[in-house]
Amino acid sequence: MLDAHEFAMLMLVQDSADQIAERKELDALLERQLAAMERLAGGAQTMLIADDGELSSREYRRIH
Repeated sequence: MLDAHEFAMLMLVQDSADQIAERKELDALLERQLAAMERLAGGAQTMLIADDGELSSREYRRIH
């Protein structure tokens, strides 16, 4: 189960992944395979929300 900070981070990844700095909550999302890192052309990386993360986020928003 994700805590409030991890849910907030999941929503940030979904809405504005390019503005996220390194945070410990990102590790939890990566470990639970709710998010993934993608390497862009030129070597830069960005965070993407995974399918399970999308479902979790959608369910959380529906409830709240």
